[in-house]
Formats: sequence, C-alpha cells, structure tokens
Amino acid sequence: MTNKDTLKLYYSIGEVAKLFNVNASLIRFWEKEFDIIKPQKNKKGDRQFTQQDVDNFHIIYHLVKERGFTLQGAKDKLKDNAQDVTDNTEIIKSLDKLKTFLLEIKSQL
Repeated sequence: MTNKDTLKLYYSIGEVAKLFNVNASLIRFWEKEFDIIKPQKNKKGDRQFTQQDVDNFHIIYHLVKERGFTLQGAKDKLKDNAQDVTDNTEIIKSLDKLKTFLLEIKSQL
C-alpha cells in the first residue's frame, strides 16, 4: 500500500470539498439534507468526516451531479435501493481506477 492509498481517520470539510471539487457550503448543505452523513465535531466545532461519510458523499455526488437526480430523487433512491446504489457506485469507482491505470500505461508507451 502506497502513501497515496492510505486512508485517514478523519477528513476536514475542506478536504472533502476538494475531493469532489465543490464548495464547502455544498458539503454542509448535503450534510443537512442527507441523514447518512453524520460527521463528528471536535472541541472547536469543526466537522470531522469519516471514510464512511466520504463514501456516502461519493454516492450522493454520483446521484446528484453525475446522474442528474434532484435532491428528493436522490433521497428516495437511497431509501428504496441503498444497496444497489452503493454497489453501482463501487463499480464506477473501480472502473475509474482502471481507466486511470490504463491511461498511465498508455502515456508510458
């Protein structure tokens, strides 16, 4: 496992926003809208997102930004088919990693 693959225990709101290339305000908004996002807060009140929270953001981001769901539509999809959505998101993440790997190989040829 390389340093790039090491998972952190907690992510700040800025780190999460940067992962998805969105504003921190959108992360705060999604946190309020989706009950699957439950960050802890430190003594200063800063949000500390776990890897599970980040994974849930991946699902929300996929539904809302990539597939064009409304917020209510994404909530309904998560409520009705949470496991299917999670499985599909994992498949997409795996395919993205494979694509990146193949593009790296292509650039080395």
